Amino acid sequence: MKKGIKYIIIAMVLLIQSGCNDWLELMPPNGLTREEFWQTSEDVEAVVVGAYSSLSSLDNLLFIHGEARADMVDDDENLDGNIRNIMNGNIYPDNWLSNWEQFYTVINYANEVIDNAPGVQDRDPSFTDYQMEGFISEAYFIRALTYFYLVRIYNEVPFVTEPSETDEVFFYPEKASSDSILNSITNDLLEARKYLSSDYLSIRQIKGRASKEACNALLADIALWQFDYEKVVEYVDEIEKSGEIELVTPDLWFEMFYPGNSPESIFELQFDERQSQRNSLYGLTNNEDNNFKASKTAIEMFALKYAEEAFRGQGVTIKKEDETNFTIWKYVGLSPDGKTVRPGYLEATANWIVYRYADVLLMKAEALSQLGNYDDALQIINKIRSRAGVSAKSIQTSPEAYEDAILEERALELAYEGKRWFDLVRMGRRNNFARSSNLVNKIIENVPATQKRILGSKLTNPQGWYMPIYKFELERNKNLTQNPYYIR
Repeated sequence: MKKGIKYIIIAMVLLIQSGCNDWLELMPPNGLTREEFWQTSEDVEAVVVGAYSSLSSLDNLLFIHGEARADMVDDDENLDGNIRNIMNGNIYPDNWLSNWEQFYTVINYANEVIDNAPGVQDRDPSFTDYQMEGFISEAYFIRALTYFYLVRIYNEVPFVTEPSETDEVFFYPEKASSDSILNSITNDLLEARKYLSSDYLSIRQIKGRASKEACNALLADIALWQFDYEKVVEYVDEIEKSGEIELVTPDLWFEMFYPGNSPESIFELQFDERQSQRNSLYGLTNNEDNNFKASKTAIEMFALKYAEEAFRGQGVTIKKEDETNFTIWKYVGLSPDGKTVRPGYLEATANWIVYRYADVLLMKAEALSQLGNYDDALQIINKIRSRAGVSAKSIQTSPEAYEDAILEERALELAYEGKRWFDLVRMGRRNNFARSSNLVNKIIENVPATQKRILGSKLTNPQGWYMPIYKFELERNKNLTQNPYYIR
């Protein structure tokens, strides 16, 4: 989004080892012009891989924006002050977490592919329509996923669909409404779904590249955000009918996080320290770095309420250090024993799971319950609970009771996977903000008594659930207007 971006095809963080064949090791050269670069199908694939790599580099932001403002994490003594400020509701446009530049870098990679891939066929006769449509469809998926995050974080953002290629570009886009963006990316995904494949060469590609199942998961998530419940059911049904994804058994549950790429995974961002592809999750969640730790709410869930019976509880999702200090274990542990920590060469290799089967099944249960189909919704909830080793649940037949039960089940099953804040905001938005007070009450539960009233007051305005536009972006682009909550 910077003015005057010089046309540079790739500035990658990947370092490649020669002689390897892994798809993530592809790396396009730096600083080439259009005439030099877009010549072969390999050039197109290299930029697609660059888009995935750039998306993976957002893992710290996806964790922070998905968890920090919610009720499952607490700040520790070394946490960045800007992150602590957003946790406490002290959010201002000069906070670096308001900067959306990294998201638009991903979008620009995708736009490059969509714009330039068709022309490569004129230069490379071996570049088939099938290959071209496949790469373009992956780019549409990456762009749509990135915009979905932006909409949930900022609400209204610029909707950019052309690459920024030359110094001559005069580029000051205005914001677009969230619904117009979501409707547009939904149409893109429906078209892309026709050409996406699950027939990749390795398990890392199957789980780490866009597939029909990943596309349907994203479509279901967008539809749920827009409260289009029939569509949610339709998209999840497509995943179920594919037969490609399954719930793992309880003894294999932790393998979703180590080593990753499990049969339950639908789409995840890949990391491999051997190729200098390091995540941020270990540094954010391990006890020694003192950044994030489990909150009082999480401790009550995992160490008290379900400690004895749930395999996803204490020693698996979180690990007890002392009576008040619990480490987030999913990205730190090597096994579900609460003892064995990842060795140094594996510290930063936990993949970031964007979608997995339990997640989309609970999306479907939420949609079914809002449609009044309580029996089928309950069957899904108890299927997830049975897999988790906890007893079946009976729920009062009302949308609110099911909403609460599913919200708790998602917190237990998907803790620290970047879902919680967005789940709470979705609940708060539903039915014209009818239950927004529930969001407020959950958020202020963990804050000190002296801050409860102040933070509660701030959260009563739904516009404050979104981040402000970064101060320097507003100064650069005079066509932007600040999110209304932050106008003083």
